[in-house]
Amino acid sequence: MSDERWLDKREALAWRGMIGVLPRLTAVLERQLVQDAGLSAAEYTLLVPLSEAPDGVLRARDLGRTVSWERSRISHQVIRMEKRGLVVREECGEDARGSMVRLTDTGRTAIVAAAPAHVAAVRRYFIGALTDAELDVIGPALARVLDRLPDDDG
Repeated sequence: MSDERWLDKREALAWRGMIGVLPRLTAVLERQLVQDAGLSAAEYTLLVPLSEAPDGVLRARDLGRTVSWERSRISHQVIRMEKRGLVVREECGEDARGSMVRLTDTGRTAIVAAAPAHVAAVRRYFIGALTDAELDVIGPALARVLDRLPDDDG
């Protein structure tokens, strides 16, 4: 039998808050992206690091690591985004097995158009609900949680 104790009230409040907020906040932000910019959350998730990368290009493997997605999910999403003209795939000069994902002009236009309303929604639904002191705590706290999580490899 396990020696683990149940969560106390304070721990349960924090945990239930986290599991309650995450799916609802994600859904609200995704609806906003679709309505305001015609982008899915998955598209936006990949466009952000590509738009921040030098020359708008990242190795597919590195893009997947950046957003914590498995290789198959990245591959399928990039194919969908290619069909929309948001990105193109290129051969990797360093490794014939790898591929590069490049942001197109259409993709850059889409992220530039989507970002202001998305940031406003993040501020409205997340940042604006927190005090400055809470923001000073929550960022580092969530970073510590992420650091404790195992990599995708286990």
